[in-house]
Amino acid sequence: MAYIGKTREPAFLFYSDQTTIDLAKELRRKLTPCEKVLWQHLRTNKLAGLRFRRQHPIRFYIADFYCHMARLVIEVDGPIHDRIDRREHDQQRDGVIEDFGIMIIRFSNDEIRYHLKQVLKKIEEVIIMRIANKAFLTSSSGKGSPSPSRGGQGKGHCHTD
Repeated sequence: MAYIGKTREPAFLFYSDQTTIDLAKELRRKLTPCEKVLWQHLRTNKLAGLRFRRQHPIRFYIADFYCHMARLVIEVDGPIHDRIDRREHDQQRDGVIEDFGIMIIRFSNDEIRYHLKQVLKKIEEVIIMRIANKAFLTSSSGKGSPSPSRGGQGKGHCHTD
């Protein structure tokens, strides 16, 4: 198992505190209907043979789905994400996550509901690109994983519209 720095914390926990880890466990039992649909296609290595985690803690945020091998977060956004205050929060959150060299792909509930095949194809394409290019080995700053106190704006955000 890979560890971050000199700590014994697994690399895939990204400096998450116990409160965030406990909340993620609780949220796994409360997936939205669209998250449940997507999870059925991601679980048990069904997509590109890679393992996904649901409601995964990254620093003090929780990603809907995370693939550590591809350093990829998949977010399923409902209508609340259209609000200005929520967009600003998402932007800040994305910057923190992207500083770990993680790419974020967002899909709307409607995309999951009405265009699931295209969503799965897009996810698979991004996974193949990420692994082939090893783009996740360095963060946008080129320094690898940030220290626990870092925030900031990353690059590599992908929104499917």
